[in-house]
Amino acid sequence: MAGELTVSIDAMGGDAGPSVVVSALARTIQRHPDVKFILHGDETVLNQLIAKRKGKFAGRVSVRHAATRVAMDEKPSFALRRRRDSSLWHAIESVKSGEAQAVVSAGNTGALMAMGMYQLGLIDGISRPAIASVWPTQRGQVVVLDCGANVECDSEQLVDFAIMGEALSRALFGLPKPRVGLVNVGQEEVKGHEAVRNAAHTLRQSDLPMEFCGFIEGNNILEGAVDVAVMDGFTGNVVLKMLEGAAKLIAFFLKGALKRSLMSRLGALLAAGALLALRRKLDPRAYGGGLMVGLNSVVVKAHGGTDSVGFAYAVDTAIDLALGGVNDAIVSDRAGVRPEAVAS
Repeated sequence: MAGELTVSIDAMGGDAGPSVVVSALARTIQRHPDVKFILHGDETVLNQLIAKRKGKFAGRVSVRHAATRVAMDEKPSFALRRRRDSSLWHAIESVKSGEAQAVVSAGNTGALMAMGMYQLGLIDGISRPAIASVWPTQRGQVVVLDCGANVECDSEQLVDFAIMGEALSRALFGLPKPRVGLVNVGQEEVKGHEAVRNAAHTLRQSDLPMEFCGFIEGNNILEGAVDVAVMDGFTGNVVLKMLEGAAKLIAFFLKGALKRSLMSRLGALLAAGALLALRRKLDPRAYGGGLMVGLNSVVVKAHGGTDSVGFAYAVDTAIDLALGGVNDAIVSDRAGVRPEAVAS
């Protein structure tokens, strides 16, 4: 992306709100000295928090007042109709006007998607947006989508998800031809419902910048068999929540085992470096939250309960995607798939 990059931020979203956002920016500004930020929210509160940083944000951060915020439990339809004076609405509006090139929020996921679709629209050729997430694997990282935006998907939408996923993988990880797999109940070509089989046929016939690996099963995802795992939103959301629970279960069992006896406590001290590395690897804050891919700009959703470290990672991800030209890549790749090749 040529020119100056500006990130628009909903400073009132999430459980902790402005204090987390401002603290996160103190980290992000050091890592990205050429990026500017617009904070949307209560200007009195935000200006007070910024003033405590003693000029570190001067010339880099501006504040725009927003009278209200979208509550985490508000219905997206209500927020879309009644919250157009909110920090979330104004944060997206700054991107729509071209003042900013990416938006980040830790707020209401449904409202972010609804307002994003209303104000920004969809990328040309994409039928539905998706929520993508990045997970650790045995071989690195994997982009997974959809994680909940579309409960039921036809073959065209699954093809779209594959295209968006490989573009994300190239932008985030620099992979020239990401390995892409469709999650199915088996690896045989006859397995699965019609939409999955038709999507696989289209991807095999395409000339997209990906290595299509066919069908994969759930255990293959964390093995690192692919760089992009594609599935419908119902499956993706269930798998995502189960993995979050599994990570907590592993931490629970490990903590109990290390405290069980004096010898295990001594062993924990000797293995402190390795245990710290494992903790960092399993830390959900390091994986950028949810990526609202398919919208006509870069939109990143940080975890609602995240701290400043997690929010800073989400902003870093938004910057990487904007600089990587991910939406331009999606437009180009989607245009390369013949409409008649997609059977839904």
